[in-house]
Amino acid sequence: MATTSVSLFKIIFVFFILFTLLTPQAVADCEAESANTCNNKEKALSLKLIAIFTILVSSIIGVTLPLVTRSVPALSPENDLFIIVKCFAAGIILGTGFMHVLPDSFDMLWSDCLKEKPWHEFPFSGLVAMFSAIITMMVDSLATSVYTKRCKTEIIPAESSPAGGGDQEMGGVVNFGHFHGHHHNHPENKAEGQESQLLRYRVVAMVLELGIVVHSVVIGLGMGASNNTCTIKGLIAALCFHQMFEGMGLGGCILQAQYKFLKKAIMVFFFSVTTPFGIALGIALSTTYRENSPSALITVGLLNASSAGLLIYMALVDLLSADFMSPRLQGSVNLQLKSYLAVFLGAGGMSLMAKWA
Repeated sequence: MATTSVSLFKIIFVFFILFTLLTPQAVADCEAESANTCNNKEKALSLKLIAIFTILVSSIIGVTLPLVTRSVPALSPENDLFIIVKCFAAGIILGTGFMHVLPDSFDMLWSDCLKEKPWHEFPFSGLVAMFSAIITMMVDSLATSVYTKRCKTEIIPAESSPAGGGDQEMGGVVNFGHFHGHHHNHPENKAEGQESQLLRYRVVAMVLELGIVVHSVVIGLGMGASNNTCTIKGLIAALCFHQMFEGMGLGGCILQAQYKFLKKAIMVFFFSVTTPFGIALGIALSTTYRENSPSALITVGLLNASSAGLLIYMALVDLLSADFMSPRLQGSVNLQLKSYLAVFLGAGGMSLMAKWA
């Protein structure tokens, strides 16, 4: 179910991009770049190449930091600092959805380049973001249910074989299953709770990566197609900050999901390269892609709205709510206050970045 849902999202995303590139561009005055001193194609190209490298490095550092520092006691998942940093990163993701992606969607779908009917008469951005959050919840719930049932069926043959057969990646889950069948002090209840939590971490990591990848490609595409050097300069700094801390949030989820090395590497790779790929794609298509054309505004606007709904849901429900309602934080008011402060700092910092990006 999880794999099917991710594939469906990818198909929809590719369809939107193709629609943007192949639909005839209209409204010439909206396509034309305004004549100002900031528009410099050659200088913009050099800045975009710098952006590809710096954003790639920032993304790699951010997403791998929780993974490579797991041996450092202060940054292990069992330490309070890990929770505080994770809450800070969740605040970054929440601020991204509310202060960057969703406002951009409203601006695009209410642009003067689009017809009055229907785009100016109805808040499509809010509608799409709302349904995106609901669909994310549906995928989140169904994927967890199917994943849980599948893993329970794998536990039985794993217990019956000396070698512990079954899916090697689910080894952590299968190990929990070794307690099943024993009835002394009901250890199976604890094992099922651990198993369920691990499955939740894995679904959260997959869905969160999907939302981040979609909006990262869209952001990169817009930067790559633009020749406004004044805008690009601010975007480079803002996106480096954004990618690093958003990557830390995703990296923390990947660490808790206990994936095998190959899957970790794949998730790190896709997160790290999506924004640079979007920039490169924007540069390659700069002669045909017009960010102010009606088709581009509609496509990117709807993608931003759907990504905003997904990110807001994931930040509030799967990251913040899951941590703050956990026994660990509920048992420590001091840790709660520190974590709340981290959330406010993360969301506030990302909101401040809205001034430049």
